[in-house]
Amino acid sequence: MELTRKPFQGVWNIIRFNWHYYVVYVVVLIVAYPIMLVSPFWLQVLGLWAIWSASLNVIITLVVSWFIYDRSNLYSLKWLNEIPDGSTVLNINAGFDETSELIDDRYPSLSLEICDFYDPEKHTEVSIKRAREAYPQHPNTLSVDTNHLPFEDKTFDACVAMLSAHEIRDESERIDFFKELKRVLTADGKIYVTEHQRDIANFLVYSMGAMHFHSPKTWKATFRAAGLAVVEKVKTTPFVTTYTLSHGAPH
Repeated sequence: MELTRKPFQGVWNIIRFNWHYYVVYVVVLIVAYPIMLVSPFWLQVLGLWAIWSASLNVIITLVVSWFIYDRSNLYSLKWLNEIPDGSTVLNINAGFDETSELIDDRYPSLSLEICDFYDPEKHTEVSIKRAREAYPQHPNTLSVDTNHLPFEDKTFDACVAMLSAHEIRDESERIDFFKELKRVLTADGKIYVTEHQRDIANFLVYSMGAMHFHSPKTWKATFRAAGLAVVEKVKTTPFVTTYTLSHGAPH
């Protein structure tokens, strides 16, 4: 039977992995509300506006996240349909792997290698640590460094980095990572990079949280520095983009 994601799995993961933000929000409300009641009228109005704005932002963030992770075709992985049977695929994550079992289940003819580049010294997001505790890694996962993948040149017909490469915050480390992906990619292979971006759409939903994403300009500069070409750019939703990369001079 084909694996499916549970209803509300995506939005629930966001809450459970980032629960500290919601605790802070509730505590601020509890503390601010009684203070606001004994404040001057103009401050009450300002406080009420701030509370409603913050509450609306939380609601919008969760609703849009539900749409992205639970209602869109983000996890359909249909772009893998173009990969011929028997191809070798590298699926690489940053400590939280939601796709390897799906690929295994939907594309059994592919030879799948799974790698995790998570390094707690470099990739310090507390949400990743919680995700790793909640979802054990696929049993065949190999721990790797971003600057060295333990494979021969031209090993894989396709490389997949889904919602993971943005965790590499250092620019030079990120470029080295994509150089390694290029090295292990066959001459006519493809790299699929799926990410949120630091753009208007994501700012409208995640406000300052969008700063955790990289801008389109940054991604293109990274790909160019690694010697990769963007052959296709597809938006699964207005908030998530998949870049298809190949060898060669960038556009």
